[in-house]
Amino acid sequence: MEYQYPLVEGVLLKRYKRFLADIKLKETGQIITAHTPNTGAMLGCSQPGLRVWVQNTLNTDRKYPYGWELVETVEQVLVGINTLLANKIVREAIGNNKIQELRNYHAINTEVRYGRENSRIDLLLKSASQTDCYIEVKNVTLAENNTAYFPDAVSKRGVKHLRELMDNINNGNRSVIFFCIQRNDVTAFAPASRIHPEYARTLREAAETGVEILAYTCNLTTTRVAIGSSVPILL
Repeated sequence: MEYQYPLVEGVLLKRYKRFLADIKLKETGQIITAHTPNTGAMLGCSQPGLRVWVQNTLNTDRKYPYGWELVETVEQVLVGINTLLANKIVREAIGNNKIQELRNYHAINTEVRYGRENSRIDLLLKSASQTDCYIEVKNVTLAENNTAYFPDAVSKRGVKHLRELMDNINNGNRSVIFFCIQRNDVTAFAPASRIHPEYARTLREAAETGVEILAYTCNLTTTRVAIGSSVPILL
């Protein structure tokens, strides 16, 4: 998947109010405020002084036309921080048969309401010959010692999504939690027990119930991002 507009390099000055970041553009020296499409803590991805890339949407109706897309960590690893892209990355990969575990579905629906807690599933795959497959996609940016972790902040909403996926199994459907790791320097995935123990416990319970856990890295450049390879799950 290519970025819609060319990315512009800058230096992160500060992130604040979760959805805002002040960035100094490299080429012009201009200081802009960019929208930050990430509700997490962005641990390891939001220190002042890091190289970042933003996208100018050229949308004059937006208060903040620039959107923050990429950061280069202190280890010089590119990380995609835009959580809104994760669904698109995974959907494109499924459509191109890049996900071994999710092949041979003929239709992909998005944002479909389901469950007892009135949730919206990110992706619903349908096929005449297979059980409907409900996929919840999570964007992952945190990594330590070659292992990716989720969540990077307490996520009650994430726990709710796991409960819905477990209920969905009981209704005879296929449930998948897909961790889209927007970086390519990791060799495994694990729940972040020290950050949100309840999420880690619920993920293990979900796995025992039959919810499938998939984790894939991404290959990123400053022009495009695409799904990479699967990594083992450490529960």
